[in-house]
Amino acid sequence: MQHPLNDRVLAFAGLFQAAGLVKRTANQGRQTDVFVETCIQSLFKIDADSVESIYNGAIHLRLGLETLVKQMDSNPEFRDIEVTRYAITLLYLEKKLSRDTEMLQTLTKGLDVTRAQADYFSDCHENVIASLAELYQKTISTLTPKIMVTGDERLLQDNENANLIRALLLAGVRSATAWRQCGGNRLQLIFKRKQIVREAKTLLGKLPAIDTMI
Repeated sequence: MQHPLNDRVLAFAGLFQAAGLVKRTANQGRQTDVFVETCIQSLFKIDADSVESIYNGAIHLRLGLETLVKQMDSNPEFRDIEVTRYAITLLYLEKKLSRDTEMLQTLTKGLDVTRAQADYFSDCHENVIASLAELYQKTISTLTPKIMVTGDERLLQDNENANLIRALLLAGVRSATAWRQCGGNRLQLIFKRKQIVREAKTLLGKLPAIDTMI
């Protein structure tokens, strides 16, 4: 099945949203808003009917779409190299993951258990985030290259911040999977860059305002 460009752009925005939130958490500490919630919820939607439904609608990817445009359309001097590094590494790690059947099974089982936990508590409850962080450590964290998150050392040493960062990295891998499944690849990032940015801007232009607090 061939997916339209907007599906790939939404998945790619999900990746950038997760990457941007990793940086925010590392430098500002844990914050729970609709964009974080969207990333976490995406992990529990393995068999979603559409790419948009993974994120409960494009409106919840506003931050990711804005980040995508900034990273791919602006003057290179104004791009956030750190966010780009996280995104590119997540794409690479997801490709490795897709070839590891045993690790994929471990992830699937782990997410099933954590989804039940989220149903009891809430998607962003500290116990759920901690479980997702542990799952990340058991799986993605064992692959190379390692993602080295930089930021405020005091914040990075805080368990709740560290857990959220790992959970967001796992969400980034989930979006990278959606990107690949929709036909996304490295060549498109080179030769279809303008089309991707144009579609992201079109999607942003259609989105209403959103209350980011939950």
